[in-house]
Amino acid sequence: MGVESTGTTKTERSSADACASRTELPQRVDVIVIGGGIMGLASAYELARAGQSVLLLERSDLGCGSTSKAAGGLRSQFSDEANIRLGARSLETFVWLQEQRGHELDLLRTGYLFLLSEEEDVARFEKDVALQNSLGLRTTMLTVEEAHALSPVISTDGLIGAVFNPDDAHCTPEAAVGAFAHEARLAGAKIATKAKVTDIEVVDGAVAAVTVARASAADQHPSTGSERRIETDHIVCAAGVWSGAIGDMLGIELPIRPLKRHVAVTEPLDIDTRAMPFTIDFSTSFYFHSEGEGLLMGAPEVEDTWEFDLHTNPGWLEHLSDLIEARAPDLDDVEVRAGWAGLYEVTPDHNALIGSSPEVAGFHYACGFSGHGFLQGPAVGEVMRDLVLGREPFVDVSGLSLDRFSAGELRTELTIV
Repeated sequence: MGVESTGTTKTERSSADACASRTELPQRVDVIVIGGGIMGLASAYELARAGQSVLLLERSDLGCGSTSKAAGGLRSQFSDEANIRLGARSLETFVWLQEQRGHELDLLRTGYLFLLSEEEDVARFEKDVALQNSLGLRTTMLTVEEAHALSPVISTDGLIGAVFNPDDAHCTPEAAVGAFAHEARLAGAKIATKAKVTDIEVVDGAVAAVTVARASAADQHPSTGSERRIETDHIVCAAGVWSGAIGDMLGIELPIRPLKRHVAVTEPLDIDTRAMPFTIDFSTSFYFHSEGEGLLMGAPEVEDTWEFDLHTNPGWLEHLSDLIEARAPDLDDVEVRAGWAGLYEVTPDHNALIGSSPEVAGFHYACGFSGHGFLQGPAVGEVMRDLVLGREPFVDVSGLSLDRFSAGELRTELTIV
């Protein structure tokens, strides 16, 4: 595997709304959303559309955290019913944004293909397929030959089966950020970037206000010299892997750890990559999907890095090359033109934290998605709207609240990549 260039940050797909917003900060709003990734933007959009006055605060640029560094996969293949429903509902919204609202997301519905090499995985996926089918999904078990026909660059050595859903997809995350930011503003939400929350005020056990440090025009970094207090009744914490710091301001532990993951993008290939599904070798978590005329590839590190580190590790490319040689040897000579590292926000059971705090009224959280946050963002935005407004969400998320950890009731998601 040749390497022409890699970087410490994602540079090939530009971030949406990169300029610092000079939105005037109001004195009071109904809801403050913390975090300008897909989760926060979708929440702001849904809340504004429901008639709430909404202010979204992003300490840097929109989508600059884990969202812009995501692989862009959109799937509903999970082992947990809540995740299946969230993924399927979100996919509908992504399609709506492109086909009905005219946002070009580069969305391709070429499906998700899981390659299986362990008997226990086959048995478990068979149960998952039955659950997904009962919920209306078109997921099917495939033979090795059928899998190879869909993704002809793979080696079938060691494979004993596969799982495929033709309706799953992938898109460009930055485009989705831009689309949701546009729709949120149209709905009436205010969006402020370079705006860092430094304190949360609680009165009589309920959210009362936040303090925000705003960047100056000169340095473009939030500073304590330009703080502003904004009153609110509700906070939606959608700060991704940085959500723990927000919880700490209230004495609420959000058990999230940062896990570094790498992605590489190849030079254009002389095969039709856009016809191939998002292909995942489940036993190794090596995956690839089309990116322009080339491929986007990803895989875990040999040894996990559990820290806030976005520097690329040159040794990872060697590991990726080994995985390619084993599962997709026809791709072993491709050149890599770009690469970056991002962070998963991982919980103890690889499932999200979604809920409202019983200790601090008005504090709601949507974080800890453990690698599948981007693909669930639109649906979670609907859920957060309903939690804030006291409505019943379209999916039961009570089992995803923080309470499960204090009760010792982990809810483990098994289909993780």
